[in-house]
Amino acid sequence: MRRPIQPRRSPVMTPDAPRKPFNARGSFVSRCPECRLPKLNCLCPYRVAAESRVRFWLLTHPIEHYKPTNTGRLISHILPETEVFTWYRTEPDPRLLALLDDDRFAPFVVFPDDQADYAERVVGPEAVDAALAGSRTPVFILLDGTWRQARRIFRRSEYLASLPVLPLKTSRLTRYRLRKAASSEHLCTAEVAAELLRISGDAEASAILDDYFEVFNENYASSRRDRPVEAPSGAMRRLLERR
Repeated sequence: MRRPIQPRRSPVMTPDAPRKPFNARGSFVSRCPECRLPKLNCLCPYRVAAESRVRFWLLTHPIEHYKPTNTGRLISHILPETEVFTWYRTEPDPRLLALLDDDRFAPFVVFPDDQADYAERVVGPEAVDAALAGSRTPVFILLDGTWRQARRIFRRSEYLASLPVLPLKTSRLTRYRLRKAASSEHLCTAEVAAELLRISGDAEASAILDDYFEVFNENYASSRRDRPVEAPSGAMRRLLERR
């Protein structure tokens, strides 16, 4: 009698598991270990710390950690209290789970309200104001990845299923030039954070992050052409004045 063939199981990936190095175009460029931009146009001279009444927790797709064009890390450069967690569907970060249970924080999953099956969880900016009035710190959970990856994170993370969903309502169009967006209305992670800061009343932090993102855009684009930025931009000058 032939033995039944057992299905192969995919290995469970944990945060400490070894991973294959990410090799892509530009992977051999000499980069700054801090900002990950090519040393030709390092971003570090323009790094300015800001303060905010809100916080950001990034739930980042594993692949995004390897991409130098990822903008999620720009948020942590400007707002030091930002937390970054790697998303694993079956192995959620215990530290994230503990923070979600911490009554000091009022977490919101930032995600579009375009599906009816979670409509009862959708809240508006007034919920953020209520958290501040109740002496709780609003936390924006950003799903850091492509739109397809973000939807997968949202749908397949049971520990997010009970949290309120905050859609970002803005007329702003993306200025991100390093990846091709499906729509000009699809903002990158740093742009979303800057808008959330502005809506929450943290205008100065929003302006700093917005300028930092603009410098990131300019410096990276120049590096792709293998030349330094020719002249300081307005965003560069404003950041240097804040240092």
